[in-house]
Amino acid sequence: MTDIKQNSNSEKVFPFGEDLEGAENILIIGAGLCGSLLALRLAQRGYNVNVYESRPDLRTTDISAGRSINLALSDRGFKALRLANVEDKAREICIPMKGRLIHDTKGNTFASNYSGRDNEYINSISRGDLNGMLLTEADKYDNLTIHFNTECETVDLDTNTVHFKNRNTNEAFNVTSDVIFGTDGAGSELRKSYFLQRKFLFSFSQNFLTHGYKELEIPAAKNGSHQISKDYLHIWPRGEYMLIALPNLDGSFTVTLFLGHEEGEYNFKDLDTEDNIKAFFQEQFPDALALIPNIAEEFANNPIGALGTIKCSPWYYKGNTLILGDAAHAVVPFYGQGMNASFEDVAVLDSIIDKHEGDWETIFKAYQSVRKADADAIGELAEENYYEMRDHVANPMFKTKRQLEMQLEKHFPEHYFSKYSMVTFNENIGYHEAMTKGRAQDKAILNMIADNEISITADMTYEQLEKALQKVQEKTNDIIDDDNVAKTMHH
Repeated sequence: MTDIKQNSNSEKVFPFGEDLEGAENILIIGAGLCGSLLALRLAQRGYNVNVYESRPDLRTTDISAGRSINLALSDRGFKALRLANVEDKAREICIPMKGRLIHDTKGNTFASNYSGRDNEYINSISRGDLNGMLLTEADKYDNLTIHFNTECETVDLDTNTVHFKNRNTNEAFNVTSDVIFGTDGAGSELRKSYFLQRKFLFSFSQNFLTHGYKELEIPAAKNGSHQISKDYLHIWPRGEYMLIALPNLDGSFTVTLFLGHEEGEYNFKDLDTEDNIKAFFQEQFPDALALIPNIAEEFANNPIGALGTIKCSPWYYKGNTLILGDAAHAVVPFYGQGMNASFEDVAVLDSIIDKHEGDWETIFKAYQSVRKADADAIGELAEENYYEMRDHVANPMFKTKRQLEMQLEKHFPEHYFSKYSMVTFNENIGYHEAMTKGRAQDKAILNMIADNEISITADMTYEQLEKALQKVQEKTNDIIDDDNVAKTMHH
């Protein structure tokens, strides 16, 4: 391997123009968010990297095609971006959102901050802007080349050869590489090759929600400002369905309707005329309807997206190939962690390369060993949070629980973290640990509220909060201990 120099932050940065002879060749399928960050990091480590992307270059072509165009970037994602020295560039294109703003059917709103700690918030960011920034950073490395309009058709696992087709010329060609990474999303061709070539026992599950989503837009005001507060993620929770809106830098909001495909009183199948669409919005989301002037046109032109969770195992074949990001563990978007989890994949892999560089089979095996439980956990948490967002955020008991948690986080910032805070803001806790402890905490608090074991008010004294914290911690530990005993007995 070529020597790698250290920068002032002790991050590995590959020097431009240095002789790359002898460096291993890496092939990455997919130049989306995960693939472009992985490519950037591996180039910084000194590998020869070639990335193949089926779509055109998004910096010169609009390829959103109904995909979610803005995302929630939080601490786990920033940690990975920091590793590749691009955190500051990402922050420049973010809009901080300090909490949820809940809208009822009468147009009333109430705010629910994400944390009692002032420095914890999520960030709305454009998928295209972030991806474009990563591609532009990647272009700075002589040992990294990105090939657009190049579709992967299959991967020969034994020869480490990828069969491609140029989408402009229809020309077919093959590329062989030392190591192949699949960051080609939920429809991953590398993952399909694992299944179809039957080289090993491969487990795969893909579970879709009965709900889908459709994107709409609240345009900017005439002066370019946001028509509603840009400081929040807006939610219109309605039990069986919901609407959300995230701010964009240009003053607009990306609005997403989550609704049943065919089930329920209202569903996408029945919203088939302009009158039906407008009547539904007028009844359920009147304040949002007033801000979406082209709703019927957008409904007609924007596709209905599917919402699914993918789990599979193993993620690798020998020391030859590995899938990361949505290719390995696609999740529904309701915890805002799909991108963050994919970025965290890169950071976890990078830390394991540090320990075993040169031995890819050991790297891949260790990576799956430490990452699989966390990937499964965020898949479960994301589905759970859907029901919380659409059903529970307006529930009186949920509001009481959040009121207590906010006060505990504010007054005991080092000793209490809600489940949401552990998942979203604490990059040093794995998803699985956050899920296990967070579920137990939720159960403990809700039981205490239901059994009137605690009186929660907006003006609780420090001593009252301290006693509440002690009770929550004790009951949380009891629940975790009981669960561990139950698991032991089950086995």
